[in-house]
Amino acid sequence: MKLLLAIILALQTANLAAINPPISIKKPLVHPPIPKQTKDTVAIITLDRPQSEQAIQQLIKPYKNIKLRRVFREAIDGFSVQGPPDAIAQLAGQKPILHVSPVNEYKAEAEESVKIIGGETVRGFFDQNNQRLTGRGVTVAVIDTGVDYTHPDLKRNYGGGHDLVDNDQDPMETLTPGRATLHGTHVAGIIAANGKIKGVAPEAKIIAYRALGPGGAGSTEQVLAAIEQAIKDKVDIMNLSLGNSVNGPDLPISMALNRAVERGIVAVAASGNSGPDIWTVGSPGTASKAISVGASTPVQKIPFLKVAGIREKFRIQPLEGSDDWQLDRSLDLVDGGIGRKEDIPNAEGKMVLIRRGTLTFSEKAENARKAGARAVIIYNNLGGSFIGNLESPVAIPVGALSKRDGEYLHKRLAKQGAVARVEVAEEQDLMAEFSSRGPVTDSWEIKPDIVAPGVAIQSTIPGGYLSLQGTSMAAPHIAGACALIKQAHPDWRPEQVKAALMNTAKPLIKSGSNEEKSRHAEGAVYHTYEQGAGRVQVDRAVRTASLVTPGSLRFGKFSDEKHLRSAKVKVENVSGKIQRYTFFIPPKEDGLYWKLPLSFSLKPHESKEVAIELTVDPKEFKRKLHDGYLTLNAGGTDIHIPYLYVLEEPGYPRVMGFDFAQGDQPGHYHYEVYLPGGADEFGIALFDPGDYRFMGFLETRTNVDKGLIRMDLPPDRLPDAGTYLVKVFAKKAGKEDFTEGMITIEK
Repeated sequence: MKLLLAIILALQTANLAAINPPISIKKPLVHPPIPKQTKDTVAIITLDRPQSEQAIQQLIKPYKNIKLRRVFREAIDGFSVQGPPDAIAQLAGQKPILHVSPVNEYKAEAEESVKIIGGETVRGFFDQNNQRLTGRGVTVAVIDTGVDYTHPDLKRNYGGGHDLVDNDQDPMETLTPGRATLHGTHVAGIIAANGKIKGVAPEAKIIAYRALGPGGAGSTEQVLAAIEQAIKDKVDIMNLSLGNSVNGPDLPISMALNRAVERGIVAVAASGNSGPDIWTVGSPGTASKAISVGASTPVQKIPFLKVAGIREKFRIQPLEGSDDWQLDRSLDLVDGGIGRKEDIPNAEGKMVLIRRGTLTFSEKAENARKAGARAVIIYNNLGGSFIGNLESPVAIPVGALSKRDGEYLHKRLAKQGAVARVEVAEEQDLMAEFSSRGPVTDSWEIKPDIVAPGVAIQSTIPGGYLSLQGTSMAAPHIAGACALIKQAHPDWRPEQVKAALMNTAKPLIKSGSNEEKSRHAEGAVYHTYEQGAGRVQVDRAVRTASLVTPGSLRFGKFSDEKHLRSAKVKVENVSGKIQRYTFFIPPKEDGLYWKLPLSFSLKPHESKEVAIELTVDPKEFKRKLHDGYLTLNAGGTDIHIPYLYVLEEPGYPRVMGFDFAQGDQPGHYHYEVYLPGGADEFGIALFDPGDYRFMGFLETRTNVDKGLIRMDLPPDRLPDAGTYLVKVFAKKAGKEDFTEGMITIEK
């Protein structure tokens, strides 16, 4: 089963906001056109091979007002230029150019996300050897697309690596034009950049393992090989900002991470970008012993579209690489179709609504900009909204809108004109909509374990810097935090490092004022299976006086009868003084009965195992999922322990992760599919994609065990050559789910 980067730049998410119909119509406002941006910018240009200064001068000669600033030969193959943004954007399309990164968007000091999690504060703390906490002496494996180890912010911290794609010792990012990668370098910079920008642990040593090749994809075999090599290399921490959509605890990579933790390595994995629905966390973010990381938002300015005559505001997700959404007046909103040049009318001084698909985001935005547009909104062609990054910088604001919101506005524009204005609101410490949620199927475990900033994160890429978003960016914040904890406490086991992070995390509030958030308003906290223990606070984690392991509790699945479940936790006093511990009784709910330990004290470095009991009476308490936080007061500090139980068979997806490809023998094909709870009935139905006529079954089974199914199909089991629409379905406990796709069979 193929693994794709958790950063996937165009992701399907759900948007549950209801749109009210218009209640009034206003005449469009008439205004003069807004002048185009003319301010020069500076950009770093990365080339696919070394070029002489004369060749570079010839390359930029056709582009007006672009000036060569500096030629780079040691750190990168490339150069820097200064000029108008639109001219630089045109230059970016030339064949020798791999990446264009505007340097004026980045600062030499620590990034905002590092400040949010307490990373800057930690640098003022000292370890047992009176060294500042910077990750010194700790090795972090980056299992990804490789790392640009020549980058000036990374070359001091690079400690070697392995290429599991080409099977050599050179884990450089793929630089092939059209299939070039930058993901691993971005991840490495968040962990340990030490130059123009500072990572979370700027003196940690990075070991690169290139497991994902051109285009950012790799096989299970390559990722497993990377994990195995990292175990052999005895790294302290490994980061996997990659994954698939299969929500199950028993996939090979999830199991491999559990083995790594047993060998003493802290394993960190991204939870995935398939939120906001529950049951969307994917492997290896499902690994029980690993630290699964979801994404929260740092301080960011979010634009909301207000259309005259419509009460609802439409939330716009800015696309990274575009200009800021600072529009000082109302604009006419016009339909730009799919975003081709011929689709966009005279858009001088207007805002253009474009449907996603066919062209890249940058191509759509550039076509609109050249038509005079002041801003561009791209709405999804799949359910929900999406996050994204522009392939090259665009000098006007560009944002994403959900399919539902976009289609609503599209229909309105077909009937009448529309005038819109943009209101910008500041957000911080919310769950990113795209962040995958748990729980984990079958094991009924809380995942993610913790969240960290994963939106608009600036970091290193080959030849420069770029802002990206995804749980891929959240996970390395945690890997860097683990490096700081390991430096401060080199003898701590992986489960202690994980507990320190979870015990000191800040549970996030869905909405409300800062005053409400400070009161921890009842009912406003995100579910535990959405955020785990909450947003990381590494400055508190390195100085915690107590550890509670495990950091979250699962009581499993209850039957339809009254039942008691018990969970054991280990409480450790890791401080130098006596600590008093008291559990708070949760608010009373009919059908739930808790039995918690009595108060107790622990001497310095003493520990105690205690039991927590929960009895559920389904006749009184009928929810399918129940979660919350138990609170333990530890020496005056509250530790929040997430818990979860499920009642009977909850509504998780019954089928996921279908893959169909040619087999190893001529004429053979194979399929893979994951059934998290098994199936009473399972099948793969074939349809004609033209008229949806049923063509027969590729496979049917009954009473199928849970887990991954992999089946080889010889020629006599295959239908006639052609392209088919497939419906893969599974029925379990009266609930049937299915996934659809297209397959092609050649003979």
